[in-house]
Amino acid sequence: MADNNNQRKGPKFNIFWMYGLVMVFLLMMLWMNQDGGSAQEISWTQFEKIVSKGGVEAITVYTNKDYIEAELNDSAARDLKDLVKPADQPMFGQQPTTNRVTVQISSPDKFSDNVDRWKSDGLFKGEVKYEKANDYSMILIYFGPVLLFIALYWFLMRRMGGGGAGGGIFNVGKSKARLFDKDNANKVTFKDVAGLAEAKVEIAEIVDFLKNPKHYTQLGGKIPKGALLVGPPGTGKTLLAKAVAGEADVPFFSMSGSDFVEMFVGVGASRVRDLFRQAKEKAPCIVFIDEIDAVGRARGSKASMSSNDERESTLNQLLTEMDGFGSNSGVIILAATNRADILDKALLRAGRFDRQIYVELPELSDRKEIFQVHLRDVKTDGSVDLDLLSRQTPGFSGADIANVCNEAALIAARHKKQAVQRQDFMDAIDRIVGGLEKRSKVITDEERRSIAVHEAGHATVSWHLRYGDPLIKVTIVPRGKALGAAWYLPEERQIEPKQALLDKICSLMAGRVAEDMFLGIIDTGALNDLERATKIAYAMVTYYGMSGKMPNISYYDTSGEAYGFTKPYSEDRARTIDDEVQAIIDEQYERAREILSRYQQGHHELADLLQKREVIYTEDAERIFGPRQWQSRTEAILKEEDAPVATDDDSSSTAVPADDDSTTTTPPPFDHNNDNQ
Repeated sequence: MADNNNQRKGPKFNIFWMYGLVMVFLLMMLWMNQDGGSAQEISWTQFEKIVSKGGVEAITVYTNKDYIEAELNDSAARDLKDLVKPADQPMFGQQPTTNRVTVQISSPDKFSDNVDRWKSDGLFKGEVKYEKANDYSMILIYFGPVLLFIALYWFLMRRMGGGGAGGGIFNVGKSKARLFDKDNANKVTFKDVAGLAEAKVEIAEIVDFLKNPKHYTQLGGKIPKGALLVGPPGTGKTLLAKAVAGEADVPFFSMSGSDFVEMFVGVGASRVRDLFRQAKEKAPCIVFIDEIDAVGRARGSKASMSSNDERESTLNQLLTEMDGFGSNSGVIILAATNRADILDKALLRAGRFDRQIYVELPELSDRKEIFQVHLRDVKTDGSVDLDLLSRQTPGFSGADIANVCNEAALIAARHKKQAVQRQDFMDAIDRIVGGLEKRSKVITDEERRSIAVHEAGHATVSWHLRYGDPLIKVTIVPRGKALGAAWYLPEERQIEPKQALLDKICSLMAGRVAEDMFLGIIDTGALNDLERATKIAYAMVTYYGMSGKMPNISYYDTSGEAYGFTKPYSEDRARTIDDEVQAIIDEQYERAREILSRYQQGHHELADLLQKREVIYTEDAERIFGPRQWQSRTEAILKEEDAPVATDDDSSSTAVPADDDSTTTTPPPFDHNNDNQ
């Protein structure tokens, strides 16, 4: 298996290393030519004067170069300074202080006669050696810089290609895809993918084709060339693609869309060609391109609007490879993206990505299966109820659930427990959704009272609304950016009626109403409530056609491209939209005021209890207000459990699409009440 683990590991390259090597080399050259370096060359006349004064201690005769090297005593070396001409001085101004000199001679034989004469006259008593000279030092001096720069160029060229493609400037266009063959020990199958029942059914046909291709070809059928996995982050698109390869028992090429992008022009298209070349050699196989929107973004209609020509050339090559003159028999393309709406239409047409498989957020039964998978290696006790955990995590993706299980194990380990208990999971959900508790945050008594009144207002109004979500707990303990929060367990509906949206707005406005009614002031704590209520109101008017003056009209654009820079309505219609939104907000504001006036005593009792205990639960609200008139299926389950605990907060039951072709425009699932106080 070609994986990154097989690549050679070593220290990371830094360009400053090369600068350091060059400096060291230059310093060595300087040292060799100066103090203690090579011998100083003098004339024969100067050398005879030194010999006549008895300044030579030893002589080395190089027979193959016709020159000698003599070693002088200290006094002769000092006198040598007076014999050197200014033109012979080194570049950096210092005269040589070396005790060695070199002298050119006519021949070694004639020089031997001079040595015999000097010895007979008593001028020289040292040793004479005959050797052959080598020019390694001279080669290093003259050719060393050239060799160094050649080595530097070669090293940089190897680095430019990147390790994934084998390195080298000539391999920069090679594919960086990782190959997971059928002998991979860490094979992923459908057993490792919890939930996604519908997605598995759609993609199982691809697996069956790769296992039994003759069953389809003998009937004249053709397997889809490509399948696009579309869904929110963390829902398991990449894991599902790996499971397909594991089930089909075929080679699996994995590559990210950003791996095609490089600083060199034409590299992306080259890597696409190389990827499909490798895939054809391994056919039948699966090619998986993760985050394909990095290269598959829709091409601009105008040249000035085009963001990157290199990206477009890469996309053009991908389109050609998927449906060109060449045959890609046995090669199936899987791709994943969170943004299918921005992909080029040519990429999504039949013959390329024939199928779009939607991998959505898990439903209740899917979440239970996902919990079972992630709890295989977690040591739990009998208090953990998977049904309750599944109901308390609406809107959680598979990655979120994995994080909950891991966080619960960390919390249990932090408290030195022998097993992970139910309360650890509750604390983990609180930690992930709301953030870390901040009991050390300094809050004045006035702020504390304001937060309690605000949160009690939410709890009071939602308790008496038909579509109000079941209350789990209310807290004024700071957590994350929020100074307080009301936690609910929303009913999972596929269609939201108009009254449910109005009840939601009414519940959101209750905090601001309670502050105004019972404290006589309003503050910045309702920022998040007002933002969410306004978004829901605008969605009702402009998307869902729920306005009295503008019924059955929707300005929602599923493609995101139809309107461009212009509004699809006039200025008069814009004023009408604003008026309708304001009317909805005002109506629900007065409705919340009416409910709080009717249950004023219960609100005060709830606020006092909340200020005293910091946290109140479902049984506290039921003791004060009595049982709810409209009991949901979730509330019945909670009563059976008889253990009210913290779960997701009140924003989880915001507006959902009223039809398959509509989308929600409401804010994310957490109520950060008082987050700006």
